[in-house]
Amino acid sequence: MKNIIITGTSRGIGFELVQLFAEAGHNVLALSRNAQPILDLRLKNCTAFSFDITEASSIEKVSTFVKENWSQVDVLINNSGLLVNAPFSEIKMDDFQKVYAVNVFGVAAITQAVLPFLPKQGHVLTISSMGGIQGSMKFPGLSAYSSSKGAVLTLTELWAEEYKETGPSFNALALGAVQTEMLEEAFPGYEAPLTAKEMAAYILDFSLNGNKFYNGKILQVSSSTP
Repeated sequence: MKNIIITGTSRGIGFELVQLFAEAGHNVLALSRNAQPILDLRLKNCTAFSFDITEASSIEKVSTFVKENWSQVDVLINNSGLLVNAPFSEIKMDDFQKVYAVNVFGVAAITQAVLPFLPKQGHVLTISSMGGIQGSMKFPGLSAYSSSKGAVLTLTELWAEEYKETGPSFNALALGAVQTEMLEEAFPGYEAPLTAKEMAAYILDFSLNGNKFYNGKILQVSSSTP
């Protein structure tokens, strides 16, 4: 039984991940601004509370929970994401900053807070996007989102180098098209070949085992892009 923290759990892949981990018998802390979807499931071994990754008080709440209940975290899955779909000439800088606050600064903040509780064999897995891969196909309207997803890929490589002697391991998955609400926001009407539950099953296995084989690596998990 492992102790797992997952962000961005109110819908999509994160929502499915919580259920899969809990059903497998692991302890899960599910973090999202809207905790109700997870609370409604009444899962065993699962704690969920309202969490804003951009707020220092929420980050501190996570540290307090781990200290009082677990003492150790085995896996942190950075799954939170914010997408704004707008032409670059029209996007407001406030919206650009909000995307980075969630997708980059929030990821850094929760990772920094959880690090003291991660053992050498622990794993920090960040969920990114094919849009953040240099040289991949890019799409108009996603300048804030895709560039932020590129930033966390570089952070992953930097963290792995900085902690290569002491652990934990850091890896990132750059996902292609998965049928989620966020995909619909970016590409209305597009039908992806993979469901959120199918991708969640892959992520669960990789989060528990991938750090045995990889550290500081960016894996492209994409059967298609829109």
